[in-house]
Amino acid sequence: MAVEAGEIVKGRVTRIMEFGAFVELENGESGLVHISQIAHEYVKRVEDFLTEGEEVEVMVLGRDHKGRLDLSIKELKPKPVAPPRPRRLPRQAPEFEHKLKSFLRGAGSPGEGKKKGKGRKKR
Repeated sequence: MAVEAGEIVKGRVTRIMEFGAFVELENGESGLVHISQIAHEYVKRVEDFLTEGEEVEVMVLGRDHKGRLDLSIKELKPKPVAPPRPRRLPRQAPEFEHKLKSFLRGAGSPGEGKKKGKGRKKR
């Protein structure tokens, strides 16, 4: 019995590679869960999420051009809710901006007004 795209089947992780994990399905077929199809968050190491011999539930995404099964664990998990974006603060009142600019203009740079180079004159 061949599996079709969209089916959810159980399988056992048989081998872990840098790019994903091979899963043997109950019907004897084997397929690949690519590292990008393991979890919604960033997966640096497959070993952090899966172990050899672990029973997993996978969704069949389809077959590649060579007839190999493409599988996904991520598709069976709900997408995480993104945290709300912070609201922008409203612009300050124009009179505050004016006062700040005049203050900064009047402050000048540190050390202004002091004489530099007390001591020997250069020739």
